[in-house]
Amino acid sequence: MKPLGWWLRHLHELLESSMAQVLETESLTRRHWQVLNTIALGARTPEEVDAAMAPFVTAEGPMAPKVADLRGRGWVIDGEITLTAEGREAHARVEERIKAFRATTIEGISDDDYRTTLRTLERCAANLEAA
Repeated sequence: MKPLGWWLRHLHELLESSMAQVLETESLTRRHWQVLNTIALGARTPEEVDAAMAPFVTAEGPMAPKVADLRGRGWVIDGEITLTAEGREAHARVEERIKAFRATTIEGISDDDYRTTLRTLERCAANLEAA
């Protein structure tokens, strides 16, 4: 049996490449999607976007270039960070694809097994943080 680290790395790489395929139909990266979703959920300033994204992108720095790209697509209103009607439509389209992707990812896994897996990973993280 392969060790936990091997499976985590393998799964991470599969998640990244599979999500890239899902998002390429809109010419988006995972970070674009995360920023778009963060704005849809209510972030209104660059600082709010960066704070929401911090756990995912500490090495990437500010998300202003991603916001600017979304603004260039006409999905974010100039002068403020809020979605345009076109941006809301794009978000809804991509969100449906993301939901389907997530469903495929956990297909065949019971709710109990999924919750157990998450609790186990959370415990592993807590163990290492405490060490």
